Amino acid sequence: MNHSSSRSPGRTGSLPAREAHVATRLGRLHVRVVGDGPTTVLWPSMFVDSHTWDPVVPLLPEGRRYVLVDPPGLGLSDALRQRSDIVGAADAAVDLLAGMGVDGPVDWVGNAFGGHVGFELGARPGVLRSLVAVSSPAEALPAGLRKQVTMLLPVLRWLGPVAPVRSAIVAGMLTDASAAEEPIRRVVVDSLDRPSRRSTALAVRSFILDRRDVSDQLADLAVPSLFVASDDRGDWSPDDARRSAAATPDAEVVTITGARTLVPLEQPEAFAAHVRRFWERLD
Repeated sequence: MNHSSSRSPGRTGSLPAREAHVATRLGRLHVRVVGDGPTTVLWPSMFVDSHTWDPVVPLLPEGRRYVLVDPPGLGLSDALRQRSDIVGAADAAVDLLAGMGVDGPVDWVGNAFGGHVGFELGARPGVLRSLVAVSSPAEALPAGLRKQVTMLLPVLRWLGPVAPVRSAIVAGMLTDASAAEEPIRRVVVDSLDRPSRRSTALAVRSFILDRRDVSDQLADLAVPSLFVASDDRGDWSPDDARRSAAATPDAEVVTITGARTLVPLEQPEAFAAHVRRFWERLD
């Protein structure tokens, strides 16, 4: 594990963090580490990187080690060089924990892609203590959205995040009100510029288009879970989240208004308040 130190720009200023690259089966994952104590992993959505957590971390309890991850092929992590899937990403997450010397279950906070990885890890004995899954549909990608993403894929592969692609991704990630706030929009746009075109396209194929329906596996989630829905994401509405929670042994649901996919970036105060309450219940 290679270490360095930086102050990373966030929505509300600089977030002091220790940086590292940790070897996994999907290449080295870039992480930023804030604080010391029991480990909490924050894994973001597709298309973006760990900076979407910057507004939230200062609002969460002290006395923890927060590990902010750039997922495989995204952010400053190594380029993805092979097609994978959610199970492969979860295997890489296990490698990450081992490489960071984590010797016990962690609290996992995952946004969209990160929640899907959390569903997989939560069914594996001893990996997680708890799961917060944000805007994470248990179902496979709906047909209409699959068609849109499939059409974007060759453009991403050959041209990268050109203006029409950026606009489509921003619209899928943020409400109109959030997208109109330049500091919020900038987090998304800057994230798109960090990985290579090929790596981004492979990640989209692996972790969005190839995502399976895991609704029937929610019964295997063996850890207390908090499902966070937003009021403006069509493919994981509050009703969808409630149905997922009903299929899960120990899950509760909250809905945060004024957000689409990137709830922690759009509504950090409300999100942090729900996470703190959930952890207090566990403790």
